[in-house]
Amino acid sequence: MKKTILLILLAVCFASANAQQVAPFKQGDRVCFVGNSITDGGHYHSYIWLYYMTHFPYVDMWMANCGIGGDTSENILKRLDGDVFAKRPNVITLTFGMNDTGYYEYNGDNAESFGNGRVEWSKGMYKKIEERLKGLTNTRIVLVGTSPYDDTSKFNKDVFRNKNSYMQKIVAFQDSAAKANKWEFVDFNHPMTEMNHKFQQQDSTFTICGNDRVHPDNDGHMVMAYLFLKAQGMSGKKVADFTLNAKNGKILEQENCKIDNFISNHNVISFDYLANSLPLPLDTIAHGWGFKRAQCNIKKVVPTFMEEMDNERLCVKGLHGNYRLVIDDVFIANFTAEELTNGINLAEYRHTPQYQQACAIMALNEDRWEIERKFRDYAWLQYDFFMDKGLLDVNDEHAAEVFRDGQKTNGWVGVRRELYDKMIHKDVRDMYIAQMDMIVKRIYDINKPEVHHFTLTPVCNTK
Repeated sequence: MKKTILLILLAVCFASANAQQVAPFKQGDRVCFVGNSITDGGHYHSYIWLYYMTHFPYVDMWMANCGIGGDTSENILKRLDGDVFAKRPNVITLTFGMNDTGYYEYNGDNAESFGNGRVEWSKGMYKKIEERLKGLTNTRIVLVGTSPYDDTSKFNKDVFRNKNSYMQKIVAFQDSAAKANKWEFVDFNHPMTEMNHKFQQQDSTFTICGNDRVHPDNDGHMVMAYLFLKAQGMSGKKVADFTLNAKNGKILEQENCKIDNFISNHNVISFDYLANSLPLPLDTIAHGWGFKRAQCNIKKVVPTFMEEMDNERLCVKGLHGNYRLVIDDVFIANFTAEELTNGINLAEYRHTPQYQQACAIMALNEDRWEIERKFRDYAWLQYDFFMDKGLLDVNDEHAAEVFRDGQKTNGWVGVRRELYDKMIHKDVRDMYIAQMDMIVKRIYDINKPEVHHFTLTPVCNTK
């Protein structure tokens, strides 16, 4: 009973998130996701692009991670020209608030005064960013309410009390600013906070916000991607949906796909299938520094995810008994006639040829993400270390000397030593850019759905 109530509450929570509307990305879009470390080291933007790579394989676009760890709105303001506008985006998403609101001060004696002061400071910094954004032409702006700080989970005692309530005040003025400017807005904070509260009713140590209460793990980033895509109206868009009648050999329905050469002979069914999309692959491996949970865990925290976002439905009516499904000589599974009548979501089966095609795209996109992360660490050095020293993008021997001195007293500089020794050279940076471009080109070369031959034959027993 408790689990049923929990699922209902989550459904209501995420349904309300769907009220936010953001226009889908389109052919040729250049999208910059601007934020702090949650954007910098996270995957939500990469998962959003992966969705478009697979569900819209004929719509080419480009996306960039423009997050830097530790950034406040003030830091973002300082790097707009060199790190964001220089990439020539026609869509900019902007999120901030985690670092703007501070941390340890919430356990002090003046937490309320401090929190309200930080919100007002953040609003002032944002107004300066807003003026820069309003000066852009032919550029869509999407403000994003930051993912939450989880101050309610009981997994340890280290917590900054009520920090998230002040972050929600920043989310509120972002929402108001978006309305005033006729920009778009997506809220991650409230739906993810509600998710935490609902699951914590069953497990007080649950959190979707990572083991430091700040940085969502891969499943949390997939939740963020899900909320963004849902706001773009992607919920309910099928990979494919087709229904066949085995008795009369008729195709009853085909959505986002084409069925050819349908033959039904003595209960043996065969046909050729060409979808307009590929299934969205969900990684089973945790990627990223310190991350422990995989992207595919979203199915545990959003039980409706596959139905909403990754539904490749095969339905065959008029059968009796049990059937063996083979696609392109690959055995998929045995199904009962009842299961086939009700419909099978093929995206649940990772070994279908179309899912494996999508997995190759996912692997390439992950390689692209890994290379892009080098540029985010390099950007941290440029904007959080060199800029205040008047050495932004200088990359000469004097800058290298300043770096070597800086690493002696600044551990964040020191851990980037090996990276900087490479990235100081333009030829190395150009090579990495060429690698990313090559990967993206290869993805768009191989992401076109192919024709697959299906055969359903009677078997004596199920699975």
